[in-house]
Amino acid sequence: MKLPEGFSASGVACGLKPSGNPDLGMIVSDRPATAAGVFTTNRVQAAPVQLTRRHIRRSKARAIVVNAGNANACTGKQGYADARSMAEHAARGLAIKKENVLVNSTGIIGVPLDMTKVREGIEAATKALSSDGAGDFAASIMTTDTRPKIAEAVLGSAIIAGFAKGAGMIAPEMATLLAFVVTDAPVEHGFLVETLRETTADSFNAISVDGCRSTNDTLLVLANGAAGGDPIGAEHPQAGAFKDALGEVCASLARQIVEDGEGATKVVSIVVEGATNVREARRAAGTVADSVLLRCALNGADPNWGRVLAALGTSGIPFDPNVVDVWLGGQLLCQNGAPGPGDAAKARAALLDRDVEVRIGMKRGEVSHPHGGASVHQALLRAHGCREVRRGGDGRSSAGGVVRERHRPDAVRRHEPSGCARWWAASDRAYREARRQSNLRRRIPGNDGGGP
Repeated sequence: MKLPEGFSASGVACGLKPSGNPDLGMIVSDRPATAAGVFTTNRVQAAPVQLTRRHIRRSKARAIVVNAGNANACTGKQGYADARSMAEHAARGLAIKKENVLVNSTGIIGVPLDMTKVREGIEAATKALSSDGAGDFAASIMTTDTRPKIAEAVLGSAIIAGFAKGAGMIAPEMATLLAFVVTDAPVEHGFLVETLRETTADSFNAISVDGCRSTNDTLLVLANGAAGGDPIGAEHPQAGAFKDALGEVCASLARQIVEDGEGATKVVSIVVEGATNVREARRAAGTVADSVLLRCALNGADPNWGRVLAALGTSGIPFDPNVVDVWLGGQLLCQNGAPGPGDAAKARAALLDRDVEVRIGMKRGEVSHPHGGASVHQALLRAHGCREVRRGGDGRSSAGGVVRERHRPDAVRRHEPSGCARWWAASDRAYREARRQSNLRRRIPGNDGGGP
């Protein structure tokens, strides 16, 4: 992928990861860039998050430096000093102000950084900077990811390029993910901040892999204006096009994150219709997406619509349960809060797909909202062992004997309904690797979801 004009990037190995894989990356602009960011909502925030929050208040930045394999979180005053040292070391090598460097880390929690390795990595990454370094940078920020995550969009003569990492500890309101978007379009700071907030709500904050929120989540956008033209603001003719392009990049990165969810076997879209406002629709969809009981049912291709209603009832929304409709696998299984006319057998067959849609009609208003729902994990299946299902002779639910089964849904086909954030399942190989990482993490103080 070609980087936007004026940007260079690199990714090197400095030894933070035991695997020896690349673990330190940099993105640099050859001129001051307008900067905006969104950060973790976790009260426990890593040192680099605290430092970058301070630096980005200046609204300008020149460089992003990222290390993987160590989160530099819960490391006390030394951790903050180390994050500051990363900014200072990068600034010296680039001949820029340290306040123009945004620092990010991901990996093990509670372990001090090996600053000798980090400093050597920053020096190597500075020397390796290239306009062709997008792929190297994307690879260097990976932790438990199985593949790099890159997206781009074109806006006239400008390019918007994005990179992300994240495979576990993902939940609404930003959770273990790092995402970086750079563009050579000229953008006003206030407009960039507002657009980023809106875009985040419908992309990174509309996904959930495991419901866990991290200490290091960061989404940064740099716009250096190298493409030329008047700065894009709310009244600019290209304001709408810029919003759409940024949204396209962020939505793509969010999809890639859930598709690469650790050990995932299903991808679920939660679509809420008939809410009174967007905030209510998001809240309803997010609550249902995080239901462990529903995830277990979907993992076993069990069209248990009652678990959708049960989860919705915990959302705090004052809805009337007696008017709610629920579709699973395209079948209306619940109508007005009671069993509906849909075919459960057809729903069960549809739920064998990796891509699954849960549609909820609340009948409170006119607002609808798609939510990149729960990525159903193989880990959930392992944790619960097996589920009980009652089968009749025709395979339908019945009052017959209890059969204990282990379910391993296969990928049958892939469909992409418009307007729905989609998640894709990871392979069994990814699951085994996730288990290996999980066993490793039991022997260390903590982890932000992105092990070595």
